[in-house]
Parts: sequence; structure tokens; C-alpha cells
Amino acid sequence: MNEQSDTANGHADWTTTPRPGARVLVTGALGGVGRALLAALDDLGCRTVGIDRPGTEAQSIPCEQMIRADLSEPDEAARAVAEAASALGGLDALVGAAGIVDTIHRAATFPIRDFQRDVEANLLAQFYVAQAAYPPLQTSTASSIVLFSSVAGQDGLPGQASYAAAKAGVLGLTRSLAAEWARDGIRVNAVVPGLVATPKVLAMPESARQRLLRGVPMGRVAALGEVVGAVLYLLSPAAGYTTGQALRLDGGQNLNSDGLFR
Repeated sequence: MNEQSDTANGHADWTTTPRPGARVLVTGALGGVGRALLAALDDLGCRTVGIDRPGTEAQSIPCEQMIRADLSEPDEAARAVAEAASALGGLDALVGAAGIVDTIHRAATFPIRDFQRDVEANLLAQFYVAQAAYPPLQTSTASSIVLFSSVAGQDGLPGQASYAAAKAGVLGLTRSLAAEWARDGIRVNAVVPGLVATPKVLAMPESARQRLLRGVPMGRVAALGEVVGAVLYLLSPAAGYTTGQALRLDGGQNLNSDGLFR
């Protein structure tokens, strides 16, 4: 079991970002959020390793090592996490930002294999990586996991039943791992983004983006920094008493904004 934190001993730590030198593994490292997160962690003096799929376009990103692996394969996930822990000399944090969001079919005719692939990439891969990361995280004195879900997992998403189901599963996984691993000193939380200004979202036709934003009271997509900031907070000492939670980042999307004063 990890040592007690300063907060547990009555000495509050208000630091709202990870401590310099924290060893962080980021999956989906070459995606828009993954790259922004690695850049922020580098600015904070953290040590990082990224993982992304084979064949993903290589880009210059600030991390000590980039590992290629298909995380939907349990053996590949275990290998990649072991390489990351070896490169960093252990792990203090895991951020599960990998996933796919491109599959669109009506539920009545959804190809079964496509549905399975989405669940494998968006849910099973999160579990495989977390399970593989458990031993090195258990030996850290301040361990944290942040998994990426989506508002689709809470609200549903017509045309993308597989994605919504998988992201709902991430929320259940988050709470289950948090309950099991709390005594090992490993905090497990989730972020639940709505529309985020990733390259894919920004490449959408303006008419399509505006249609999606009609249900967002703030009337805009989230900046990458707003998502990164939420992750950094959940990794930080200031969130040391927070586990099993889902932090929704949606611009008010789940609020009733059709009242008399709109």
C-alpha cells in the first residue's frame, strides 16, 4: 500500500498540476488531446511516454519514448505498458486518451464486427492498459489514472451506438477500479468531454458543427487546453481525495436551457 499523503496527515497540498518529475504514460499520444497533454506535461517538468497505434502518422511530440501498439490486443497492451514503465523507471500516472469515434451506422443494421471493434478500442483497451499498469502504479507513492469517456456514454448518441456503449462502460470501469484500488493508493477518475476542438472536429463542415452546438448553452466547442487542464487537475495533489468520479466537460450540454429566460 502507498504511504499516506501529506493531506492525510493534515497538511493540505493545493498544487493543481502534477508534480515535476512525475512519470506519466499517455495513450492516444498522437491524437489532438494526447499531443496537447504531452506538451503540457513537458512544460510542467514531468517525464512521459506515449503510446499510439502502428501506422499512425509520426509527429514530433515531447516525450521520452513513443511506443507503437494495438491496445485492443491484451498482449500488445501489456508489452507497451511494460516498455513504458521500464523507460521511466516506474509509473505515477496513466492517462487513457486512446479511442476511435469514426464508426457510424444505424443500430438496426449495425455490422456486428464493427460494433465489436469499437468496444475493443474504446473500452477493452482501457481495461487492458489499466490492468497492466497496476503493478508499477501500486509501487508509486502518489498514483492516479484518468480515463477518457464521453458525453455519448451518458446521453447516448444516435448513429454511434457502439461508441456510446463503450464510453458508458468506461464510466463503470472507472468506478469499479477506483473502489478496488483505493486501498492501494491508486486514484481512478474519468473526464467526460463533449465537443472538443480536435483536428477532426475542426474539419467538420460548419453547418454540421453548428447543428451539434445547438444543444450547448455556451455555444462553442471546448478548447484543447480546457480538457488538458481538467486532466492535469485530476492528476494533481489537489485532487488527492478524489476518486471514482466523472468530470463532465460539456459547455452545459446536459442543462435545461429552454426556460423562460433564454
